[in-house]
Amino acid sequence: MTNIHALLNPKTVAVIGASNDTSILRGRTMAVLMSHPYAGTIYPVSRSAEEVMGLKAYKSVRNIPASIDLALLIIPAEFVPEELERCGKAGVKAAQIITAGFADGGGDKGKALQAKIGELAKKYDMAIGGPNSEGFANMSASLCTTFSPAVAETDFSLIPNYRKDGFVAAIAQSGGSGFGFYDQGRPKELPFSYVITTGNEAALETFQFVDYLIDEGRTDSFLLFLEDVKSPDIFQKVAEKALRAGKPIILTKIGKSEAGRRAAASHTGAMTGSYDAYKAMFQRYGIIEGKDREEMCDIAAGFSRYRDRLPTGKRVAICTGSGGSGGWMAESCIAAGLEVPILDGPTRAKIDAHLPHYATSQNPVDGTAGSIRTIGYSVLAEWVAGSANIDTVISVISARSAKVFLDEREHLFRVAEETKKPIMMCSYTLPGEEATQLINNAGFPLFTNMPNCARTVCEMADYRSHREAFLKIPEIKTRDTSRSETARSALAEYDGALCEYQAADILAPYGIDLGNGGLATNANEAVTLAKAIGAPVALKIQSPDIFHKTEAGGVALEVDGENQIKAAFKSISANAIDYAPEADIKGILVRPMAGDGIEMIVGITHDADFGPMLLVGLGGIFVEVMKDIVLLPTPLSKEEAKSALDRLKGAALLGGVRGQTAADKDALADLMAKLSEFAAETAGAVAELDLNPVIVHSTGLSVADALIVSAH
Repeated sequence: MTNIHALLNPKTVAVIGASNDTSILRGRTMAVLMSHPYAGTIYPVSRSAEEVMGLKAYKSVRNIPASIDLALLIIPAEFVPEELERCGKAGVKAAQIITAGFADGGGDKGKALQAKIGELAKKYDMAIGGPNSEGFANMSASLCTTFSPAVAETDFSLIPNYRKDGFVAAIAQSGGSGFGFYDQGRPKELPFSYVITTGNEAALETFQFVDYLIDEGRTDSFLLFLEDVKSPDIFQKVAEKALRAGKPIILTKIGKSEAGRRAAASHTGAMTGSYDAYKAMFQRYGIIEGKDREEMCDIAAGFSRYRDRLPTGKRVAICTGSGGSGGWMAESCIAAGLEVPILDGPTRAKIDAHLPHYATSQNPVDGTAGSIRTIGYSVLAEWVAGSANIDTVISVISARSAKVFLDEREHLFRVAEETKKPIMMCSYTLPGEEATQLINNAGFPLFTNMPNCARTVCEMADYRSHREAFLKIPEIKTRDTSRSETARSALAEYDGALCEYQAADILAPYGIDLGNGGLATNANEAVTLAKAIGAPVALKIQSPDIFHKTEAGGVALEVDGENQIKAAFKSISANAIDYAPEADIKGILVRPMAGDGIEMIVGITHDADFGPMLLVGLGGIFVEVMKDIVLLPTPLSKEEAKSALDRLKGAALLGGVRGQTAADKDALADLMAKLSEFAAETAGAVAELDLNPVIVHSTGLSVADALIVSAH
């Protein structure tokens, strides 16, 4: 962490490869660096020039008569390891590598060069950013170690001079995308603390920078462009740290394609892909995924202004001088998952006293253009914010001209400071520069995109509720007990799929009951088992080679009486042989019939990055058709499990519809938590697991089938 400080906040910078020629990157980067009032000392390093842009140049970093915090490398890839070795011996604390041509080229030579960078970072305890990066910018230090035109050719100061808090850091594995965030957000007065481009991440990763910036304390939210997570442990630790600190992460993850995903024996494996695990991790830690750069910057603007006043709910009031625009915003809010309730009587009476008869105070509140010029946008928003049944105000405005805001300037600043509920300003005309600065200076975020504004409100409310719930959950730890050793030993005995009766023995120590009954190897044994159960039974073929019993004709339900049982046994056996003549048939499992209920699937799949993940969804034979699932990290608490069930599209089925009795969600959440413990404690030993269907009754549940695929 100390060396990341030297990287991002250096007092001395050596530019290795510096040039006077601004038509090439070496000169362009030097020019951008020199164009800002950085208070530290810059030392150009050049083999050919005696002076670079008015500064004395040195032949080598070893010749510089000062201790160097940061070396900025803009030299051919093949010379980078040698130069880093030289920097390490000279005591340089950090390096940023602009150069490309490493693993990004795909060749063995480039990969070897990149691996050497990681080795040298450890050897010299050097913080190294890149390679193949676009550098970084520390806005408060006026330090821009980049060739990006976003900080070179701008009429703006690096930071709005009136912003003292609410700073956003943009961190991207793509250089252009990192500074693209800045180029999108800065004209809208979004304050950036840093723009950091991490490139190939040979040494330092995205979430190590996030970790440092959380501790540094000058950044309140993060915009990330993410290609992959190289160290899942670092990601999870830092993502949780950010959530607990109330510093939202807004990101886009590229590479979501499911192409190349292997075919899986179990339903669980077949329904999940590489991106699903990332999505599950993002949901756990309240990470917000953005669709595009503009939307992400807009969401960041909302958090930047109201990080300490996040909405307590999703009820929105809309006020405007344009009835059509107010209606359009209302549609956007409903589409985003917000509510637009009619305002309470006293609030409406207060507003109506100042409106003409053809205006309306219902919600949206259309004050009409004439009244807006008399009352002012900010005062109308203040009155609306007083309503007891709303949580956020969206003021739909025209910010083309600054005149109306200059006229109400005093109220604009007062309302922004005194109103406890968030007030968003959204302009239906392109805002002018003066109005943009005035509205932001007063303390309001300004939007020009209605759906983005609505989604920002929704994400702010969701983040608050998710964080509050997360902070109440005790830390979840797997228990290192003998049951995990026993389960691992049992799983090691199998190569591939386990039958239901075998899975039952392994899951029982975790409190997961698959029901009584047993395995019959002949019809008479099946009759005996059925008599012991004393009710209609289910017969199911047991073979590690037959994953989907129904397809094989290997299931008989509601079987009762000796003759029926013997006939079913014979039929199932024959069907199984016809379906898979070479199958290893262990026998037929006899279980009691489960009662009516909602069929669900609960399963485990193994993700290459994040390990065992738990899946829950609507189950039964249509599970792969419906694909109504939620994927969750393991282990998880019962509270997290309950919350996950509400994210299912068919969640209403569990609550009871059309007079049906509600299903026992508590029992289902308990099963999910227990299975997640099993998954976490047997990580690496289980490739896939299905409990399908799990029939959830009005009280309790029944696991009607189980399949475990061993990883051995």
